[in-house]
Amino acid sequence: MKKHKIKVYFGRFRRTRTGKFFLFLVLPLVVLFFLLNALFPLPALKDHSVIIRDHKGQLAHAFLTHDEKWRMYAEADEISPLLRKTLIEKEDHYFYYHFGVNPIAAGRAFFQNLFSGRRVSGASTITMQVAKMLDRSPRTWGNKFKEVFRALQLEWKYSKQEIFQLYCNLLPYGGNIEGIKAASLLYLGKDPDHLSLAEIVTLSIIPNRPSAWRIGVHNEALFSARNHWLKKLSSSGIFTEKEINDALSEPLEAWRRPVPRQIPHLARRLSASGSDVHTAIEMNRQLQVEQLLQAYVNGITHRGIRNAAALVVDNQTGKVIAYVGSSDFWKNPDGGQVDGITAIRQPGSTLKPFLYALCIDEGLYTPKSVMHDVPVFYDGYAPENYDRRFNGEVTLEYALEHSLNIPAVKAMAALGKDRFIDELTRAGFAAVARKRKALGLSVALGGCGATLEELTALFAAIAREGVYRPLRYREKDEAGKGKKLVSPAAAFMITETLSKVNRPDFPLHWSSTEHMPRIAWKTGTSYGRRDAWSIGFNKKYTVGVWVGNFSGVSAPDLSGADIATPLLFRIFNAIDYNGQTDWYAPTPDCELRTVCAETGLPPSAHCTQLVSDYFIPLISPATTCDNRREYHVSADEKISYCVYCTPAAGYKKKMYRVMPPSLQAYYNERRIAYDHIPPHNPSCEKLFKGSGPVIISPQGGTVYYTSPDDPDMIRLSCQTSNDVLKVYWYINNKFYRAAAAGEKLFFKAVPGETEVVCTDDKGRSSKVRISVEHY
Repeated sequence: MKKHKIKVYFGRFRRTRTGKFFLFLVLPLVVLFFLLNALFPLPALKDHSVIIRDHKGQLAHAFLTHDEKWRMYAEADEISPLLRKTLIEKEDHYFYYHFGVNPIAAGRAFFQNLFSGRRVSGASTITMQVAKMLDRSPRTWGNKFKEVFRALQLEWKYSKQEIFQLYCNLLPYGGNIEGIKAASLLYLGKDPDHLSLAEIVTLSIIPNRPSAWRIGVHNEALFSARNHWLKKLSSSGIFTEKEINDALSEPLEAWRRPVPRQIPHLARRLSASGSDVHTAIEMNRQLQVEQLLQAYVNGITHRGIRNAAALVVDNQTGKVIAYVGSSDFWKNPDGGQVDGITAIRQPGSTLKPFLYALCIDEGLYTPKSVMHDVPVFYDGYAPENYDRRFNGEVTLEYALEHSLNIPAVKAMAALGKDRFIDELTRAGFAAVARKRKALGLSVALGGCGATLEELTALFAAIAREGVYRPLRYREKDEAGKGKKLVSPAAAFMITETLSKVNRPDFPLHWSSTEHMPRIAWKTGTSYGRRDAWSIGFNKKYTVGVWVGNFSGVSAPDLSGADIATPLLFRIFNAIDYNGQTDWYAPTPDCELRTVCAETGLPPSAHCTQLVSDYFIPLISPATTCDNRREYHVSADEKISYCVYCTPAAGYKKKMYRVMPPSLQAYYNERRIAYDHIPPHNPSCEKLFKGSGPVIISPQGGTVYYTSPDDPDMIRLSCQTSNDVLKVYWYINNKFYRAAAAGEKLFFKAVPGETEVVCTDDKGRSSKVRISVEHY
């Protein structure tokens, strides 16, 4: 029934004059429009300049478009009601009422121009002007019809608000400046939503004659034209007399401003993230750090060190407030445009604080835990300290303060390489994650790739009591919930250690610390002196510094302590001068206890040297110290007895310090006196349990090359407990020779697989396998 009514109605409509007009004229035009619209779509919208702002919204950097224009995109909320009202009143009264073409204005203009013989008025609507700016072409009748068609297309595709926004973004202002936002920023130094009525009128008339009214060159003519249009607008009634008079009296202070080129490395990095990027950079801090880096590098260039990078993070927000990728972006011979903040380098010793914090959380150590800085071997890997010396017994905090390598590798072995790499991966270390299968224990010493960005974010996590958050470069970036990497207690213990100034990596000749805030910091120097690092923090800021050469060329004087840390101190002096930041206090999960100074463990009744130490209840080592044990020895103290061979009389009890074989060997080689435990009673036939001697040479799993004409001798050496008197060596299941504990022997290498066994006088054995080949 409903379809029938519609059919009847349409039949009646066709017989009316209106219906006939629609069917024979309007409908074909509509069909023709949609056909042409499909065949000749609108040209692509022009791209816009990327602009970078600081945290206050001030323009800091900008990039040309692909067609070499300054065309900055004005968002809808940047087009103020005053700007919209003024432009529409001046350019197109009926903008909101026509369909892209104003027939009345077109007819009026046609007849005026026809009877006068010249062009005295135009009829271009705002939509037609947009069409012309999108597809610029010579002024001909054919192009005028094309402009009309494009205007209809625009009205069909976009809303009036969108068309007006396109208009504002495409207005020509002479040279390579297009769009009211670019003109506002480059001529008046402000965003378009901050323009006054006089400034809006000024910018509205320039597109009519860009060459004749060029800002900064023809300001007087432009001033007169502006006031002329202000008087014309006064008759429209849309502005009060006061508004017009205020605008007429406003001076024209406009000139072509240079496009800022600040924060170039970060600007280039963020240029793909939007057309208007609002960064978190605090420009005063940024300029301070830039000037410090440039002056500092200029002062050390003669030492073969030509560049540096620095990153400053606000710990509370996670925002990057200063980003300096090199000492001088425009210093091309020294790679100034390389971004040292994202460059992958060897981090040296900078990962050690994080490693020790993880070990503390795992219950392996506390700050006063005693570690043995003595020679150690791990499947052919023999780490060395930076100065190639050994320190014997050291505490964890001493090892960290002095950046000792061997304790760090031992801590890595105890924690587990995979666990450490997992945690670094969680902290955003991309190169570590990619190459994890190729990494070994040396990752504890910087045997991996890392960036200044990654290291600074890691130390900022320690500064936030172990909570990691990705760095925030833009004001609108979300802070996120964060990841807990280490406990607040472990972070506090590491922070306390790193904040001490009586350290060997305190820079020489540094005296400007009177007004510097208290900070915790760690230095690092990569293998071959190619990279110098210093990362520091307090409650307010974390600062990361890298110094070196982007070419990778080493420098004899390059080190974290002497080169990078002075720059770190200068930055802290500048950004937090005389800062009164509250320092960290022990967290609820961190308590104090008394421990034995010789082991760092809770003391037994035999411990005499006691110290205070932080620990985590129910996590930190709780085993009582057994560093000193009571032995039954003969009256002359030449032999000791076990429970099976102790005589009924003729012996005495004596306390001895128990030392592992590695430490005993260290003391013996350096002739450091200690109280030896007498060898066990040779008459006792009891076999002892436990691990055998530690074979130092040869190293298991190693291939030894020797000459076929003159075979080399391979050394035999081992470490034993300090109650072992003799050891016995076997080569391929054949007895070779007996030797005193600690004595070094040699045997002639024979090509092929070789098994070396060492047995001590307690019956305990160890063995290694090596390969010998001719070269």
